Order: sequence, then structure tokens, then C-alpha cells
Amino acid sequence: MSALVTGDAVVLGLQPARLPSRALAITIDLAVQWTVFLVASLVLVSATSSLDDAARAAVQVVLFLVVLVGVPIAVETLSHGRSLGKLACGLRVVRDDGGPVRFRHALVRGAMGVVELLLTFGTIACIASLVSERGRRLGDVFAGTLVVRERVPGAKSGYLPPPPPWLAGAFTQLDLSAVPEGLWLAVRQFLSRAGQLDPHVAASMAARLGDDLVRYTGTPAPPGVPAGAYLAAVVHERQTRDARRAFGSSGGPSAGAAPGAPTGGPGYPANPWQQPAPGAQYAPGPIPAPAPQTPQAPAPVSSPEPPAPGATGTQGSGTGFAPPA
Repeated sequence: MSALVTGDAVVLGLQPARLPSRALAITIDLAVQWTVFLVASLVLVSATSSLDDAARAAVQVVLFLVVLVGVPIAVETLSHGRSLGKLACGLRVVRDDGGPVRFRHALVRGAMGVVELLLTFGTIACIASLVSERGRRLGDVFAGTLVVRERVPGAKSGYLPPPPPWLAGAFTQLDLSAVPEGLWLAVRQFLSRAGQLDPHVAASMAARLGDDLVRYTGTPAPPGVPAGAYLAAVVHERQTRDARRAFGSSGGPSAGAAPGAPTGGPGYPANPWQQPAPGAQYAPGPIPAPAPQTPQAPAPVSSPEPPAPGATGTQGSGTGFAPPA
């Protein structure tokens, strides 16, 4: 990654294009440009057959400058650094600060490209690109530009293992509001790659991440619960809450089970903190339905009794005042 710094002191993570991809893009551009130049030359030769040799040579020079120099400059300016070859290879020309190029940048690059690419058949451009740390040719150095990659392969999201069935719904009352996003990211990355690590390394990392999580939640893992299972259960609870907030659903394993209902299938105990018995085989069973709640009838409201004649108390009257006898 290239450490490009903008005027606001913001570091941009841009990946510079290297020589193979740039050479392929330039080859595509030159193939299209020379094809257009040859077709236009044949048309002009037949159209200017009545002119003398000097006039035809002047027309050829003008055609060369327009097709091989002017058109690339115009295309790069109007497309903000993307030619046909760069579009096919996923490249773009940007300024050193990451901003879009303008006409003056394209003009300098096009003028230097006549010497670097056309007259020397790309030899100078290849040498300069190999010597430069960021793969720039002389036109980029003088123009203050950089060719970067736009289509960067994204990292595949790792598979997060589900929590053990005997821990499903066990952390519904856990306060997760103080856990920072950086710790969540570290836990998710660990869970997605735990199967690729050495068992001892994975155990130590899980214990360290579990201690960090406990420091923010204030609730330690119950005795006997492995650190990896604790992390998986807490992350699953966080994802369940996010899904409930996003979709307005009250379902899920942590919200639909009645208090005290078994959370695992046959072969697993009803107590969520208890480890399964050695050799027990888990067989998925039906999810218990929520316990029905019988609505209670409201208590009858008795009407207030009228006050006795001569009473001066506050009972029986909404104002606490009794008229004189």
C-alpha cells in the first residue's frame, strides 16, 4: 500500500499499479490508437491524392499529433484519468495527493509519452517504472501523478462458527454497550481463523481476547466454559441483537426460549453453563415454544360510598369538603 497524504493530513491507502498491468494497459491503448491512425491515414491518402508531397506530409504530421497525442490527452482529461486500456485493467491516473487529474496533468503526461512510449518504443518508460518505488514513469514524475489500481481483490469474510448449543441464549442479559468496535473486529477475525491456528496458540489468543471482553462487559465467563465457546456465544448474542434492531424481529434462539427451558437438543443438559456429558451425541431437537401467558382479568373497581351526614373527613368526596348540615 502507498502512503499518500492529502492536504488535510489524511493518509490514503492506494495500491500503485506495477509494470505488468501498466504495460498491458498501454499496449491496449496503443493498439487502438495505431489502428485509428492507419485507417485515417488511408482515408486521407486517397482524399489528398491531388496534393503535393509536402502537403501530404504535413497532413500526416497533423494526423499523428491529433490521433496519438491529442486524443489520449483529451480522453484522460474528460475521463479523469481512465483510458480504454486502464479501464480494461482496472487502473486510474490520480494526483500525488489522490485527487483527480486535470488538463495540465494529462498534457504533461501526453507530451512525455511521445518520447517515452512512441519514439523509444516504451524502453524509457519501462526503465523508469522499474527504478521508481511506486512504478511511475517520467511523465508521472513531471506531472505529479500516480497510476493506481481501482479493482483491488477484497478480502473474503471468514466463516464464524456458531456457539455451542448448550450456550445458546445464555448471554441475553449481558451488557455489550461498552465493548469497542476494534475488539469486536479482533474477536471476529480470531473466530474466523481459529481452525487454521495451532491449538495452543488459539487457546492463548482466546483467553486473552476473553479477558479483554470481560473487562468491558464486567461479567466473567461461567466456570467450565472454554474461552473460545465464550467468545462465540457473545458474538452470536451481539449479532442477534443487531439483527433484531435492524429487522424488528423478536425471534431468534436468545429471545424465543422461555426461562428455564432447555437450550440444547437430546444429549445436552438443560443448564446452559454445564458442559455436555462425555461421549454425548447432539441430535437437533424441536425448539421449545414460548410459555403461554394467560391474561389476567382486571380487578373490579368498587364505587366509592357516599359520605355520612355531618362527616367532615376527606373520605367519600373528591374534594375533601362536606357541606354544612
